[in-house]
Amino acid sequence: MNSGDLSTLLPLIVVAAASVVILLMIAIHRNHAITAVITMIGLALAFLTIPLASTQAPRQITPLLIIDRYALFYFGLIFAASFVITLLSYGYLELRRGYPEEFYLLLLLATLGSAVLVASDHFVSLFLGLETLSVALYVLIAYLRTSERSIEAGVKYLILAAVSAAFLLFGMALVYADLGTMEFARMASVTLSGNINPKLLLTGIAMIIIGVGFKLAVVPFHLWTPDVYEGAPAPVTAFVATVSKGAMFALLLRFFTEIRVQDYSSLLYIFILIAIASMFIGNLMALMQNNVKRILAYSSIAHLGYLLVAFLAGERRGVTAVTFYLVAYFVTTLIAFGVVTVLSGEHHDADSIDDYRGLFWRRPWLATVFTAALLSLAGIPLTAGFVGKFYVLAAGIGSALWLLVITLIVNSAIGLYYYLRIIVSMYWDAEKEGYVGAPSFSIIGGATLAGLTLLLIWFGVYPAPLIQVIQTMVAGLIE
Repeated sequence: MNSGDLSTLLPLIVVAAASVVILLMIAIHRNHAITAVITMIGLALAFLTIPLASTQAPRQITPLLIIDRYALFYFGLIFAASFVITLLSYGYLELRRGYPEEFYLLLLLATLGSAVLVASDHFVSLFLGLETLSVALYVLIAYLRTSERSIEAGVKYLILAAVSAAFLLFGMALVYADLGTMEFARMASVTLSGNINPKLLLTGIAMIIIGVGFKLAVVPFHLWTPDVYEGAPAPVTAFVATVSKGAMFALLLRFFTEIRVQDYSSLLYIFILIAIASMFIGNLMALMQNNVKRILAYSSIAHLGYLLVAFLAGERRGVTAVTFYLVAYFVTTLIAFGVVTVLSGEHHDADSIDDYRGLFWRRPWLATVFTAALLSLAGIPLTAGFVGKFYVLAAGIGSALWLLVITLIVNSAIGLYYYLRIIVSMYWDAEKEGYVGAPSFSIIGGATLAGLTLLLIWFGVYPAPLIQVIQTMVAGLIE
């Protein structure tokens, strides 16, 4: 490894170094504020080193990692989201007893694992990144030791993550046994040579899809999602919903783009069934919930189904749609869970719809921000969610995926209902409903939500600069 490799890996090195500094800080002197500041400095420096790394991109770092414009774009998205989650976590953890410092160490390790995932070009780096992310998440989900729901959520995620890892490893072994390589870039060329066993290869890829499906929480691998979303601390739920799933989808996109999934009709049918089932089951189950976290959990399942429409469209059009939708989804979901975080009290999270009844009359700013986020999730114009859904529909129509397009339109209408349930609840008469006042408002949380809301509107009104950046990034992935 030379100096060029080190400068290309600098964003990852900075995050890893920040986690080591925090570990030493915890051993020497515990201080919540200093630990949070170090975490934010580490993530900010990692983000700022991305332009330096881009001067060397694209660059293959051993057979394991490929640092190209695609990876660097997702580095920026992951680091920015983790920075926001750190800001939201400080006020949340201040209200709770115990030791909050380890939370930031685990958050940095999970961020590092996510970044390794999006740069993976080999099964070994894929598994290392995935396990770094997963092991940190086991503890983060169960971080509130005095909460039974948090412990239950952590145990459920641990068991199901172990099952998904088993499927993933078995699938990798079968693919390696057939192709004789674990490098993504070489798999396509070996497949085109014709000297393969199609049944063995497809079985291996199907098991990889099962393993990735558990992490993405698409149907039928979604059963853990509502319980984990409900039981985990609100900032951790935000991390799982954005960074964890976003990194896995970025990996899925790279892997199946390089092996050309469109060449395998049987795999396309599998993804079509998963997409349709995720959209319908996610939205229909969300209609039956009275817990905001569970509503957002089932909503996330439906949104992964929407993303699969653009994923199946393929080519530059599809990859551009997927990436813009992920950016919009990150911003919107961080706002939604940010509101849940800043409203949460010392003993429980603000996750019931009743907690939001009459919110506008007591916290008009928070109600307005949450309304904007919910309308964006529903795909209402002048929000980033609308533009994202428009690009997904355009990609689906351009590839003549009519069944998926119709399913997406129908489910968008269904989803609007349960988002409106929350919105109507917030603007209901507080006096008649006997609403209990929310906790005091955090300045840091308010500033963070304000910035995210501006991005939400900006991407919805003027998305052209972001689209240009994404198209430049896509050009490096699809030659």
